[in-house]
Amino acid sequence: MAVVTEPDVYQRLGVRRIINGVGTVTRLGGSLMPPEVVEAMVQASRSYVDLDELHRKAGEVVARCTGAEAGYVCTGAAAGLVLSTAACVAGSDPAKIRRLPDTSGMKDEVVMHKSHRNGYDHAIRQVGVKIVEVGFANSTASWELASAIGPNTAAVAYVVAPWLQRSAALPLDEVVQIAHERGVPVFVDASATLPPHENLTRFIRSGADLVTYSGGKGIRGPQTSGILCGRRDLIDAAVLQGNPNHAIGRPMKVGKEEIVGLITALEMYARRDHAAEFREWEARAERIASAVKGIEGLYGREMHDDVGRWAPQAVIAFERRWSGPSPREVAAALRAGDPPIYVTSRADELSVATMTLEAGDAEVIAWRLREVVGKG
Repeated sequence: MAVVTEPDVYQRLGVRRIINGVGTVTRLGGSLMPPEVVEAMVQASRSYVDLDELHRKAGEVVARCTGAEAGYVCTGAAAGLVLSTAACVAGSDPAKIRRLPDTSGMKDEVVMHKSHRNGYDHAIRQVGVKIVEVGFANSTASWELASAIGPNTAAVAYVVAPWLQRSAALPLDEVVQIAHERGVPVFVDASATLPPHENLTRFIRSGADLVTYSGGKGIRGPQTSGILCGRRDLIDAAVLQGNPNHAIGRPMKVGKEEIVGLITALEMYARRDHAAEFREWEARAERIASAVKGIEGLYGREMHDDVGRWAPQAVIAFERRWSGPSPREVAAALRAGDPPIYVTSRADELSVATMTLEAGDAEVIAWRLREVVGKG
């Protein structure tokens, strides 16, 4: 049965549709689900099921796709961080689980690189633990991590994100070795690391004990979903503390529709032609970058790397000889247009993510960009 959609639902609500050139960020709706995912969610909405049984079966899919011992579907990567922390602190002990976030009598410290601290720390700290920082903002030595791990250390948290300096933190495999030598697990925040698709199995292969991903970014599942995968004993502990159980993860409720949608999207992601998709993103970036060709003071190029731009982006550099509007002013003008175009501006450049663009968006952005800089 075809999915019936309301074509003007946002218009009816008075909400503007936008062109998303920023990326799979939550504020702009994450990503767009394929029709197959939406249809699977519709089918899931038509029946009652035992949620524990559904979770177990979905966990098997997650484990198979990630190469982990076990898996669990949660409500986004932030929820995965909460459950990872809780699993490492309370384990499967029902008395400890019931007491959280009161960590009295439990190991209540989580070690993190100083360079990894970010707004998602709340997800870790809400379990009741204290974060112990190691290193500096731009460098960390192995002895600093080793000396920070003590009798109260419940886990080491490790963040993988495009905006982090690669040299500011120790490599994950080294962190795993140091932590495991001291009997401490490592959990990884890999929320926005897909693409590249190799990252779906990379961190488990590196020895991480738990890894969490967003389900609503590169995987293109429901925005309210996420993946937690890793060691079976720690996943079992996380399950006890998540929905539908009455524990610290109870408010992070993932429904049967989101579970089915997530595993459908995950299986599709595993089968996707990633090389062809990447080529399409590159082509879009080149079309946008070429819009400023020949304009004095502006230089457009397609860029991607494994640090700051994991998927192709169009980058417009504003050179010193440029005498027109600043990157911030150009971004504001694009946003004020119809349709609003959201891009990322920095001090001397403008970037457009291409993996979130729809058919025809690149041409619209190129035309509007020339118009805004006075060359349209």
